[in-house]
Amino acid sequence: MTSLWKVIAVLARGGASALGAVALAGALAALGGLIDPRLDVAAHLAPLWLVGALCALGCAALPPRGWTARALAGLGALGVVASGFLIAPEFARPIRPSAPAGAAPTLRLIQFNAWDLSPDPARAAAWVAAQHPDVVTVEELTPAFQAALEAHGLWLIKGVGSTAIFSFAARGRHPFQVPMSDWPKLPEFARATFPAPDGGAPYSIVAVHFSWPNIASRWGQREAFAELLDRYPHDRLILAGDFNLTPWSFGLRAFDRRIGLERRDRALATWPAMQWWRGRLVMLPAVLPIDHIYAGPGWRTVRLIRGPRVGSEHYPLVIDLALTS
Repeated sequence: MTSLWKVIAVLARGGASALGAVALAGALAALGGLIDPRLDVAAHLAPLWLVGALCALGCAALPPRGWTARALAGLGALGVVASGFLIAPEFARPIRPSAPAGAAPTLRLIQFNAWDLSPDPARAAAWVAAQHPDVVTVEELTPAFQAALEAHGLWLIKGVGSTAIFSFAARGRHPFQVPMSDWPKLPEFARATFPAPDGGAPYSIVAVHFSWPNIASRWGQREAFAELLDRYPHDRLILAGDFNLTPWSFGLRAFDRRIGLERRDRALATWPAMQWWRGRLVMLPAVLPIDHIYAGPGWRTVRLIRGPRVGSEHYPLVIDLALTS
């Protein structure tokens, strides 16, 4: 039995060494994203690098203990430090104090990538309508999902491509023209302005869908979009969408600093909820927080939750906001 245990320990350490080395290499490459955006793609997998490093540390505790165990422990510890450096700022960043539950007046917004391969858009629309949202921001909008929302009384207020804003209420008219030369630089987005629930200044909603971060030709979208947001009064501005960027990426951190709005979600994983695999839908645990909601200083967060799996590869986000000014 002792010999068998030693064989198992050797095999476990061998596997853990490989896993720890991959985790450390991935985390170190991700740290390089600070100076090279190509390496920032690895930062999105920071939680996986952390899990791999912790597995290496755990296997280092198995007997017998010797120089191999110490080397494995060192490998795992370095991986934990490197991946922790990526993840920790998301939990350390301050978020504006929440409003007490029941604070009024409030606005309910649902952010939802409806998925153009959704098998049941009617079910998703029924869930959205049942939450009684004031505004819904949608990415990957399909004709079937639009028709299902409209059947529940949620009407398309503004749409550009497959990114859209829906509401039970009519929007106000506060248009401005985006120069034609700017459109090729921008991601898909939609914008609408609504009367404020407190009777004060109107508020604007912007929905956006960024490209995947591994598409280098679209990295300029972020700065072009930030310049577009500069045109809006920020106090009551709300931004929501599928950013395809996780909070531990340097790309999202830079965007957060640039736009002057506060991101109200914190490490709330929304993707993947499910995927098609060989003609069948496979339910998956969400691991990447890539859907986000931002709001200006005129809003306090009453509640922010992740909705259930409702037929999309993304989980929806539901936020209740209260006006403070």
